[in-house]
Amino acid sequence: MSRLDELIAELCPNGVEYKVLKDIADFRRGSFPQPYGNSSWYGGEGSMPFVQVADVLDHGFCLHPETKQQISKLAQPKSVFVKAGTIIVSLQGTIGRVAITQYDCYVDRTLAIFNDYKVDINKKYFAYQLKAKFDLEKMSARGSTLKTITKEEFSKFKIPLPPIPVQQEIVRILDNFTELTTELTTELTTELTARRKQYEYYMDFLLTFGDDVEWKILSDIADIGTGSSNTNEELIIGEYPFFVRSQEVRRKNTYEYDETAIITSGDGVGVGKIFHYIEGKYALHQRAYRIHITDSRVIPKYFFYYMKSTFLLYIEKNSFHSSVTSIRRPMLNNYPVPIPSLEEQELIIDIIDRFDALCNDLTSGLPAEIEARQKQYEYYRDKLLSFKEVSA
Repeated sequence: MSRLDELIAELCPNGVEYKVLKDIADFRRGSFPQPYGNSSWYGGEGSMPFVQVADVLDHGFCLHPETKQQISKLAQPKSVFVKAGTIIVSLQGTIGRVAITQYDCYVDRTLAIFNDYKVDINKKYFAYQLKAKFDLEKMSARGSTLKTITKEEFSKFKIPLPPIPVQQEIVRILDNFTELTTELTTELTTELTARRKQYEYYMDFLLTFGDDVEWKILSDIADIGTGSSNTNEELIIGEYPFFVRSQEVRRKNTYEYDETAIITSGDGVGVGKIFHYIEGKYALHQRAYRIHITDSRVIPKYFFYYMKSTFLLYIEKNSFHSSVTSIRRPMLNNYPVPIPSLEEQELIIDIIDRFDALCNDLTSGLPAEIEARQKQYEYYRDKLLSFKEVSA
């Protein structure tokens, strides 16, 4: 029998009392002087941290070490002050973030502040219960996301109140479990980042050429054009892929081209990024470019990898603006392309294909593993935080 089981058997064998939040502690929202965007409310001598939802970390019950905003001395008397060690919860935007403040601060109106506890409760235990309740609330919310919760709804959250020794033991177990889960997640994320960097390194190494190979401009080796479709022609279910100006692939029941091509965006957020390589029938947005290789000395898949590795830097260097918003046809026409031997192109394709497959496996596998670990953590957390309810 574990230490927790022993404590429960000794101190609350028949269950525990549940109370709603309003009977556990007083809480209020933060605030900020109006008008909200007045520049005199920010910074300056004597300013203090001003905590908003974005400053509350989504794990670990902590705030960012430095807040995005500092509230001015002038605004402080009209705002809500919170001492270090206070539990705060986000009720708007990304709701359900819970923190125990590690420094004195002022807080925004999107956050609830707990003080004046009416029962004997361990703060860390209370924070774990709040986080679990919000996770459950978000799972059962209608719609894809829960964007806000009212004070009345929040007040009705029911929380079990076992004896303090039981609360303390639960906190000890969950702290250890949280640390192990965080360490594993960090290791998996680090592995994924390292593999991506390795992939990028080999891409750059294999696709860097000098004057020892022939160079051509793109218009000499390819047919370049745009599509004629609009996004409003998209179907939920369609027979053919429909390439727009992003990584997303949509669908249509008609096609414009039947060929091997590389697709890139003509404008928008996807400018300079090469997302798509297609062999077969497809539809194309009117502001997306298709590049169909016509020179038999160039293998299309080789060109796809080369363009994916170098094109963004090329257009950034050749753009008249600090940030590239669109691609003009001459920029595509004059894009320089190295043409090594067909044997070398095939070798490059083979190596990058294998790296690409490995990275894709990691990209899909590691996030799934991270999600599985998080679900496992939440399952055991919820089990630890659940008790049989008895009447007061």
